[in-house]
Amino acid sequence: MNIYDVSNKAGVSIATVSRVMNGNPNVSDATRKKVLTVMQELGYTPNIFARGLGLNTMQTIGIMCTDSSDMYLANAVYYTEHELRSHGYDSILCCTGDNLENKKQSLNLLLSKRVDALILVGSKFLEAKHKDNAYIFSAAEKVPIMLINGYLEGENIYCTICDDYRAVYQITHALLSSGRKKLLYLYTSNSYSGLQKKNGFLSALRDYHILPDEQFLQICPKGIYEAKEIVASLYQQGYTFDGVVTSDDFLAVGALKYALEHHILVPKELSIVGYNNSILATCAEPELTSIDTKVEALCVNTVNSLMRIFEGNDVPACTTISANIIYRMTTELNPL
Repeated sequence: MNIYDVSNKAGVSIATVSRVMNGNPNVSDATRKKVLTVMQELGYTPNIFARGLGLNTMQTIGIMCTDSSDMYLANAVYYTEHELRSHGYDSILCCTGDNLENKKQSLNLLLSKRVDALILVGSKFLEAKHKDNAYIFSAAEKVPIMLINGYLEGENIYCTICDDYRAVYQITHALLSSGRKKLLYLYTSNSYSGLQKKNGFLSALRDYHILPDEQFLQICPKGIYEAKEIVASLYQQGYTFDGVVTSDDFLAVGALKYALEHHILVPKELSIVGYNNSILATCAEPELTSIDTKVEALCVNTVNSLMRIFEGNDVPACTTISANIIYRMTTELNPL
C-alpha cells in the first residue's frame, strides 16, 4: 500500500495527498477529510523516516534522455545528477534513442525500479500526435514527471523551459537591423524546442516584411560536415546569403568551415550564429556568437521544483528561463 493507491482511490493528485500528509494549509477541508478517510480505509500509514512522497521511497529518480553523446543532453544529465545528489537522491539513467517504443520501454523499466519521479531531458520525448504521449500521462498518475526544456500540459507534469523562441527572434532581429538582407536558417529537428527556435526566426522575418524562401530553411543532421555540405549545395545552386542562424553550434561550425575554405569573410560578408554556447563556440576560429540556454539553471530549477513537490508545496506547471546572447567574432553586433 502506498501513496499512489491513496491518490487513485481519493481521486486527487499525488501532490495533493503529499500536502495533506505534510499539513500544508493549501488544501480545502473537504479534500483533506476525503484523503484522510481513504488513508484510514486503506490502512495507509506514512513512514515518518521516508522523505517526500512517503512510504517505501527509494530515494532514487529516473532520468531519461534520447542521446547521451549529444553535448547539450550530456551536460543536462550531468547537472541534473549533481543537483539530485546534493539533495540525497540517487539516479538511474536510460538513453532511449528516438524510437517511441524504446522510450516507452525505458520509462516502464524505470517505473519497475520504483523510482520516486521521472526527469525527461530534452524535448524529443514529446510526440506530435497527442495519443503518442499517452505513456507519459499514464506515468504521471504514478510519479511526478519533470520535463527539462520540453512542454506538456497534464496533471502531475512539471516543465522548465528555455525561451528558445525569444532568443532566436532577438538575434535574427538584430541581424536584420544591422543590414543583413538574406538569412539562412539551419536546424536539426521539429521537436518542441526546435519549433520554438524556428518560429522565432520566422517571426523576425515577418516583422521586416520578408517572405521566407523554403530553400533558406534547411533541416539537417546534427553534424559539422553535414551542415557544411548543405551550405555548399546552396551556393552551388546559386543561392547567396549574408547571414546564417542555426539551432546548434555544430551547424554553425559547419557553415563557418565552408566560409573559411572559400574565402568568405566572416563576419564582414557572412554573419554566423550558433546555439547552446557549447565548447565549440569558443574552440571555433573566429569564435562563434552563440545563444546560452542556461542549461545548468534549467536543471537546478527542475530538481529544486521536484524537492518542493516532495515536500507537498505548490509548484508552477511551467517555469520559463530566458536565454542570453553571447556576442563574439562571427557577428558585427553589439550587445544591447
